[in-house]
Amino acid sequence: MQPKPATALSSGQGNRLLSLDILRGITMAAMILVNDPGIEGHNYAPLEHAAWNGITPTDFIFPSFIFMVGISVVLSCSKQLQQGVSKKLILRKVFKRAVILFLLGLFLSILPSFDLSMLRIPGVLQRISIVFFYCALLYLFTGLTFQIRLAAFILIAYFLVMTLVPVPGYGYAILEPGKNLAAWLDAIVMPGRMWQGTWDPEGVLSTFPAIVTGITGMFAGHLLLSNKSAERKIIWLFFAGFISFAVANAWNWFFPINKNLWTSSFVTYMAGLDCMMLACLYFFVDVLGLKKWATFAVVFGSNAIAAYLTSEFVYDIVYYKFGAGEGTSLNDIIINAVTPSGLPLELISLMWAILYVAVCFIPVYILYKKKIFLKI
Repeated sequence: MQPKPATALSSGQGNRLLSLDILRGITMAAMILVNDPGIEGHNYAPLEHAAWNGITPTDFIFPSFIFMVGISVVLSCSKQLQQGVSKKLILRKVFKRAVILFLLGLFLSILPSFDLSMLRIPGVLQRISIVFFYCALLYLFTGLTFQIRLAAFILIAYFLVMTLVPVPGYGYAILEPGKNLAAWLDAIVMPGRMWQGTWDPEGVLSTFPAIVTGITGMFAGHLLLSNKSAERKIIWLFFAGFISFAVANAWNWFFPINKNLWTSSFVTYMAGLDCMMLACLYFFVDVLGLKKWATFAVVFGSNAIAAYLTSEFVYDIVYYKFGAGEGTSLNDIIINAVTPSGLPLELISLMWAILYVAVCFIPVYILYKKKIFLKI
């Protein structure tokens, strides 16, 4: 098969990078799958987060989204600059979008009961909004060399702070749940509810290495926009990813790979993995043109906000309790009907999650066919 000519940006959606949409779509589908098991506590091991140190496929999801935020910042801002849009106007749009994302995260934290006591300041969308804003600032007002130096400085500084600075109340540096420096800082400065009671995985200190995850996506974006041939872009993406992956596994000996702390080894591990996955998708999709297999991913990936909001809406429907007493949900009815079949509970839980993804796909696919794409 002869590869088709590939430009830096090629897609069925105007000037979009199709392989990026597919990676985003796969990640979105995986997020819905792992967030919505049929039976809580009955999951196959790869569909659970690592309890503390270590990593599972479920832990890939959030950093991959942030990695793609970095790529999107480069592609979007560079396009606007080429069109003659001023940096001031771009920054105004970026700030508005970041604020909306942050407020949306706050709003979702109090659903469905609108209980303000459940308000959680840190969160997934909140972290994405912060990373998006700072990555845009860096792209607009700094160069690639500065971005590389800043990323290295933050990762090394975070490593030294977390492993050498004593934790008040313990007298020495410790990386245990709720007893580390990041948890101590959260307890001091973080208002509202925290995910783990006294600390939060999206807390203050771990946001700094999370910004570096966004910067690693910016590196990939710079490479994709470069004048290198498609083949060289793929080689460089894969080579850089492999080196980052190797560094992560070596760093893991001294600073364990840990999503909750967003450790420096976790950042480099995921940067490496995402670069290599993007390189493979770019080769098969944008160079060879093999894209029919990934229609579901394109649908989810090109309308990620619609997919996310749909999953939240469907959740409120299928888990809504109706009837007398404590009530019964649609989930309860279906799971109770299937459980007597004798199938393993983990398999039933997975089947439900796959069905849930399929149900979420339907409205997003309708929007896709009508060329309606939700944007913030």
